[in-house]
Amino acid sequence: MAVGPSIDELHFATEPSVDEVPGPNSRTLLKRQREIDSNAVAYPRRVPVALEEARGATIRDVDGNTFLDFFAGIGVLNVGHSNPYVLEGTQEQLESIAHTIDFPTEARVDLIEKLRTIAPGGLAGSSNVVFGGPSGSDAIEGSIKLAKHNTGRHGILGFEGAYHGTTAGALSLTAGKKYKEGYGPLLADAVHVPYPTRNAGAGDRNACERCLDAVKRKFEAPYGGHETPAGIWVEPIQGEGGVVVPPEGFLQGLRDIADDNDAMLIVDEIQTGLGRTGEWFATDHFDVTPDAITMAKALGGTGLPIGAMLYHEDFDTWGPGGHVGTFRGNAPAMVGGLRAIEYIESHDLLSHATTLGQYLRDRLDEVAETTPELVDVRGKGLFVGAEFVDADGDPDADLVEAIQTRCYENGLLVWNAGRHGNVLRLIPPLVLTREQAEVGMDILCNAIRASATEGTN
Repeated sequence: MAVGPSIDELHFATEPSVDEVPGPNSRTLLKRQREIDSNAVAYPRRVPVALEEARGATIRDVDGNTFLDFFAGIGVLNVGHSNPYVLEGTQEQLESIAHTIDFPTEARVDLIEKLRTIAPGGLAGSSNVVFGGPSGSDAIEGSIKLAKHNTGRHGILGFEGAYHGTTAGALSLTAGKKYKEGYGPLLADAVHVPYPTRNAGAGDRNACERCLDAVKRKFEAPYGGHETPAGIWVEPIQGEGGVVVPPEGFLQGLRDIADDNDAMLIVDEIQTGLGRTGEWFATDHFDVTPDAITMAKALGGTGLPIGAMLYHEDFDTWGPGGHVGTFRGNAPAMVGGLRAIEYIESHDLLSHATTLGQYLRDRLDEVAETTPELVDVRGKGLFVGAEFVDADGDPDADLVEAIQTRCYENGLLVWNAGRHGNVLRLIPPLVLTREQAEVGMDILCNAIRASATEGTN
């Protein structure tokens, strides 16, 4: 018997309902926020609405406008907003005990056991889990420590286009200069090499080999310019970099290089994990076993903060306090993660994400046939990217912003990505229904055509 309600029962509505956006109540709250909140606030600058409540794949603002959510809190809400099955468990745990540091609780042990079961490749049944601070950045920090501790080396290797977080070690691996300016020096032993993007020929075997050769040189070339890395950090599908799916053989090539050089392969599944791509982890698409994977975002089940790293038990060599964090025992979030996994299993959402994601990409491919500005559609499952350029073939972030604006004005929330901000990123909850997908894609496709036409006039 399926746990919780069906995905059809989770939402406010099948289609959006909007009047004026932003409405008067949203404008009031946005003004109050601007007066007292940090200048670091980003999302309301692009989508100026104030939120009140959410269910499933729908969000309602303070003026009563209802939106379809193709954003899911940057991939946090894989089983939807306020999933009743998840909320029931987290509320019960909250009323029992919430803050447990790392004392054993059923919530903690049950979640670890479940993660060991669904872990990719050879990590299944042979892995341990460490919780630290409640964020993906902290999970990356823990992985840096683990790799250095196990190899005795200090160099770390990441990729151009990568995003791994904004704490000091994670920011050293993050490639975006905009995140780093004014905050150096960071870890001086970090190096970045090319990731096989569309422009480098993502489907071109030679491009894959060139990128792998750049990695190999950092390990084996006597004049490679950097200390031999302790590990390789990679997103199996780059998220902030533009939903970039690497060619076949890329992750296996990294695995081979790590093995040949006694280094660790750490795969960042913070955005791609827990069913987002139609598999439990995006790594599963490539049939590669990493040494460690980092998790956060959807791991909390209903938006509760939690970060973790799962790694092969052979690397569990640190002692008590090897990686810590005051909030490493967020028991309600642990229950939320376990219940989210159970809900995904019970409602066959991996298959649903695969099928529905293909539908989203097919609709975008149809638009691309008559819209030369849309040059690439890519992704796995409900992790979809659409890349746009201008008449000269240059990245067109302005067009993406215009599409986003048209979308939210018509009740659809989408976000951007890409090295130049010229990629639309679709990451709806896995509980999005087929009917909602059709309505949302009608809005999006119309927005693309109208914005592209407007831009050529």
